[in-house]
Parts: sequence; structure tokens; C-alpha cells
Amino acid sequence: MNDLDTFVALLGPEGQALLQELRDHDPADELAAATRLRRDHAAPLVSAALTQARLRQRAAAKFGADAQRMYFTPNGVEQSTRASVAAHRAARLAGLGVRTLADLCCGIGGDALALARAGIRVLAVDRDPLACAAARANAEALGLAELIEVRCADVTEVDTAGYDAVFVDPARRTKARGGRIFDPEAYSPPLSWAVEAARTAPFAALKIAPGVPHEALPEDAETEWISYGGEVKEAVVWFGRPGGGDGPVAGGRRATLLPGGGSLLGAGLPDPEPGPVGPYLYEPDGAVIRAHLVAEVAQQVGGRLIDPTIAYVTADELRPTPFATAYAITDVLPFNVKRLKALLRERGAGVAVIKKRGSAVEPEELRKKLKLAGGGNSCTIFLTRVAGAPTMLLGHPADEV
Repeated sequence: MNDLDTFVALLGPEGQALLQELRDHDPADELAAATRLRRDHAAPLVSAALTQARLRQRAAAKFGADAQRMYFTPNGVEQSTRASVAAHRAARLAGLGVRTLADLCCGIGGDALALARAGIRVLAVDRDPLACAAARANAEALGLAELIEVRCADVTEVDTAGYDAVFVDPARRTKARGGRIFDPEAYSPPLSWAVEAARTAPFAALKIAPGVPHEALPEDAETEWISYGGEVKEAVVWFGRPGGGDGPVAGGRRATLLPGGGSLLGAGLPDPEPGPVGPYLYEPDGAVIRAHLVAEVAQQVGGRLIDPTIAYVTADELRPTPFATAYAITDVLPFNVKRLKALLRERGAGVAVIKKRGSAVEPEELRKKLKLAGGGNSCTIFLTRVAGAPTMLLGHPADEV
């Protein structure tokens, strides 16, 4: 029995009963569970059910309660979009008036589900028969099958004429080891093909790696970097008619922070001049940094850079912004481990949050050298450069003031 046959069997009554039995399964007991279940069920089906139970538990971080009703492949869990990120993108497409969309390289259907929930009718295409079977099963399981047509095909051969929008999520990992691909032209399909496919539709969105070089981005599109909980998740290249609201801006660079939903569109500002460290330090969100919008944050807070090459902003007064975390700075010192140890001991700091940007010092190595005694106070330490010199900044989150 091949993987696809086993998956189909998993959808039947016997497979469903196994999945229900394994709903709260402890992976540490997998060997014992496999031995017990194989007394009454075929070994391939037991193995598939155990794998699915394990994947559902892993997927809960991305899909929440829906994960227990969904079906996954190992690659599908790893590469699928977090549900809240997919929902943001689907809402933006719906807001642009998109009602029909071709989802190319749909995988297990995570984005198709979010699009359908936003009221968009979706053609979901993938060349992997197992991924297509999972996408079809997920649409059924979540009651969205009427809005999602799944087609197993090569996306480069699919006619997308007549759809309001195209969404492309190229594979960005090597098959051999699952390693990430950094060259956009090594995506499958390549970014250049995805761009040309996007230009044939009224609207389009291309999901790409957030580390994409800016010079590889098409100038007739807007690129949006999205973070969730402070961690950059992806970049999306948007094509379409310009307009108000969420309409794509040709050449635009945008940072969107989830789950809050704050969005910052670049104004093309020049980098601010560097200057002395003030009472407050702002650490821009990763999406802001990837989008090259540090200057926009500096303008919001009335700040300046601490160094021409470092994405830390300093200011003389506190102006809260959703696009950066503010810290109150108590000390600005040349980097010196002995001096730092003495200072932390003097202040009874038993907890240290160590951050670095532009420093060769590794936080964990420094932590070992500090040998914190476990006092009740905490301190945030920034290892960085100020005007080119190795520097340590000490402080604490500004909301603790």
C-alpha cells in the first residue's frame, strides 16, 4: 500500500476510529500504542494514524483547534502558513474585491481554507497527489468544500484566465535535506515565473522568503513583510491596481505586525543621522527592519540611529509605537565583561536578557562568564556598536518604568 492509498484508508471508518482513539495520544508512548493497535489493525494504517496524530499536535501552533480535524503531510506542517497570517492575507484580498482566486502550489490547503473563509472561491492546485488529497480532505473537514476545488496538476500548465487573483507559494526547500533555498530563481517554480503569472491577473500575491534581496523584487509591485509575535514569518509580493485602503503600491515596502495588525507603509525616507544614545532605545520589529523602514520608525519617535550600520533607534523622550519595543537605558559603557559583572552584582541582577546587533560576542558565552547569582532584579543588556565602538547598553523595558 503506497502513501496515497494509506491516506485514503485513513479517511475511512477504520482510520477515523484510530484517529479518534489517538486524539490525546502522548508521543512518548508511541511504541506501546503501535504494538497494541497492530493487534487489530493493519500495520500501515496504524503507522499512518500515529503519524497523523503527531503531525496534528505539531500543527496546533499554526492552526489552533482546527488542527485536530485537519490532515497533514510532514512538509505541509513545516511549510504551511500560520492560520492568522493566512487570514490577514485573505482579508486583504477580499478587501480588494477578489471573489475568485487560483491558489498555485497549494500544499495541504492552509491558504485555501483562509481564502474560502473570507468568501473567496478557490481553485487550489498542486502537483503532489498526497498534498492534494490532504487539501481536499481539509476542505471537507472544515465545511469549505463548496468553495474549494482541488486540482492535481503542474501549476505552470494551469490556465488562470478568468480569475480575479492569483496566489503563488513556491516551494523554498530542497527535497534532499529539507534545507531552505535562498536564491529566488531556485524556488519551484522560480520567482521569475511566478511574477509573470502574477502580471496576467487583476490582482496577485506571491509568498516568498522574508530574507529575499530587495534588488530581486519587482518594482511594479508592493512587498509586505509580515511578523507574528515579533518573529518575521514571510514576505508577500502584491500586484494589482493601485488604490485607497489596502491597494498595492508599486515599489512600496510595507511592514505588518500580527496579531495586532498594525501596518506601516514606507515613505521613502532617508536614513536618519546617527547621534548620542539618549534615555530611550527602540528595537524595531523584524518586519520593519526587513522592509528597510527603520527611518520611518525613527521619524515616529523623534529619534536617531546609534550607529549608521545598526538598526537601533535612540530618542530623548518616550513615544510609544507598535513598530518598535522601547527600553529605558540606564548605562552606556564600553564593552567590558569585568565591569559588567561588577555592575550586575552591585544591582542584584539575577536575570539578564541579552540582545545583540553588530557585536561579535555571543549572548550565551557572555551569560556563562557573568555567572549571575540569582538576585531578584532583572536587566536587559544590548551588545552593539555606538559610533563604531563596541558598546554595552543596560536598561529595561520602558513599560516597567
